[in-house]
Amino acid sequence: MLCLTEKSGIRHSEHDLLMGGPLNITKLGNGAGLALLALCCGLSVTAARSQVVDTGQGTSTYSGQVSSGSAQSGAAQNATNRALQPAPNVQNTAISDYRPTQIQVPAEGQSSSDAQAPAPQPRARRSPAGPPGEFEAFISEIVGKPIRRLGSDLLTPDARDFTAPPVVSVPPDYRINPGDEIRLGLTGNVQATNLRLKVDTEGRIFVPEVGAVQVAGVAYRDLQAVIGRAVSRQYRDFTASVGVTRLNGITVYVTGFAAVPGSYTVSSLSTVVNAVLAAGGPAAGGSFRSIQVRRGGKLISDFDFYDFLLKGDKSADAVLQNGDVIFIAPAGAQVATIGSVNNEAIYEARAGDTLKDVLVYAGGVNTVADIRRLHVLDPMSDQGWQELTPEEAAKTPARRGLVLRVLSAVGIAQPAQRLPSLVTIGGEVQKPGRYFVQPGTTLDEVIAKAGGLTAQAYPFGAVFVRDSLRRQQTYNFSKAVDELKVTLTAEPLVRYENQDKDLTARLSAVDALVNQLNGRRIEGRLVLPVAPNDQSLPAAFIVENNDNLVIPTRSLAVGVYGMVNSSADFRYNAGAKVGDYLKLAGGFNRLADRKHVFVVRANGTLLSGRGTLGAVALPGDLVFVPIDSQRGAFWARFKDLLNFGFQGALATASIVAVTK
Repeated sequence: MLCLTEKSGIRHSEHDLLMGGPLNITKLGNGAGLALLALCCGLSVTAARSQVVDTGQGTSTYSGQVSSGSAQSGAAQNATNRALQPAPNVQNTAISDYRPTQIQVPAEGQSSSDAQAPAPQPRARRSPAGPPGEFEAFISEIVGKPIRRLGSDLLTPDARDFTAPPVVSVPPDYRINPGDEIRLGLTGNVQATNLRLKVDTEGRIFVPEVGAVQVAGVAYRDLQAVIGRAVSRQYRDFTASVGVTRLNGITVYVTGFAAVPGSYTVSSLSTVVNAVLAAGGPAAGGSFRSIQVRRGGKLISDFDFYDFLLKGDKSADAVLQNGDVIFIAPAGAQVATIGSVNNEAIYEARAGDTLKDVLVYAGGVNTVADIRRLHVLDPMSDQGWQELTPEEAAKTPARRGLVLRVLSAVGIAQPAQRLPSLVTIGGEVQKPGRYFVQPGTTLDEVIAKAGGLTAQAYPFGAVFVRDSLRRQQTYNFSKAVDELKVTLTAEPLVRYENQDKDLTARLSAVDALVNQLNGRRIEGRLVLPVAPNDQSLPAAFIVENNDNLVIPTRSLAVGVYGMVNSSADFRYNAGAKVGDYLKLAGGFNRLADRKHVFVVRANGTLLSGRGTLGAVALPGDLVFVPIDSQRGAFWARFKDLLNFGFQGALATASIVAVTK
């Protein structure tokens, strides 16, 4: 046996070539020459894959061996006829330089060389989410807001598109389908640049100078090896790079309780989730828990959509193949979970699930939930709401139509006598600040904690603000403003004399007034039962949380404002009356409403009506004189009468002149 290693520059004697026996070729830079010499000696050449170098870029290197008893290839025979010539001394003749075979793509098979990504597939049909089912409508009416099945938000037209993107890396387990386009590159003894080979309807590609290669159904990870073996039957010592540049798409069938059942052309990389969402998802009676994939009449997988929605687990989301049938089963028992849970929705229970399992589907209770009690309603019975403990809920089966409600533990007003209070005291006390007191503490006890009142304190003018009272006053004031708006807006409809006036201007004035009233700040002030000369505050008055007390200094002034000739604050004179301070302000001006003068006392009370001007003023009083709104209306009417009389007199004079 003779073993030869082919290297550039080595000469071989005729004796060596005629010795016969197997010839192993490990370097094929000029391997074709050795193959020709071997053929002259009665040897045949077979090519076999000896090594695959996976560089992560879809390339492989192939070499071959020469052995007897194999059929001679057509390429080797042609090379023999061209290269072997009789020579007197083979030992002194160098093997001619070898040129690698160039494979040219036929004109009709050429493709654009810049196509690097799978072609966009026809967009799957999307259907808007159907109307809510009967159970969904019932639960929404109970709660007062829409409550849908878990997963329904994925089925709306404006939801995120879950179809496979047109540009994506082909996974290793993807199986080649008819219509896909494969890119093949060869370097070495055989050279081909960027061959674009389309898989025909029989699942084959045709490689020039090699022939047909069956690739349909081959996993992408094995595609390089399959094509490499086919090429190695004709050529040796080459490097192959293989990739998928275009995906043709597949046809799948969505049946059962789908929103829009039918056949769909989807991307070859689509999974069960992509196809189900393309069909609009399960219908109102369809299941999210059992989506079956059948291939060739056999059950391939039974996908639970909740694994994807609640856990983010797509491990069971099978990659589809051409002709797969997706069957959406009918929905199982549905249970509504409402109240203080992390996700209010209607959940589909599987066999063996309990109410505790349904609560887990809802993400559990939220931060403020009352976990001691659960309420369950069976609409198909007359028992009404039933209260369960968490232990009982873990044993109660999740039956169809049940409503599970979790109550909140916050937002419930508690008796003031049970709650500790944080009270703020400022103004004329020895130690102003915030004091934390126990339930049932009185106001005088809080003042004692603050060191008592100072000598300059004016208890009659104390400003006491209560948070609970502010909330109540805000609600009442808002309700009163709404009623006022309705009254002022409807007045032109019920009074004949206002129907011909400009309604647009009137409505604008009403809106301006309502906006001004709504902009008022409600303080929540509580008028304490204190006389003007008292030196203390009520002793038995119980404080509440967030109470705020400010005790002012005794005021030495009385203010007079409004429609007077000189608005100002005047020094307090004991025994002086309200009318005396109006005289100090220069008296009423011509727009003043003398009948509706009112006085705001320092403690927040209001003094108005007859006898106001003769009442004794107190320190801190605010005297206000409003404008007489009827005075402007009177002069406007008087002007209209004058104009009417003038026009009438002018008309009479004209008639007299004409008759004369």
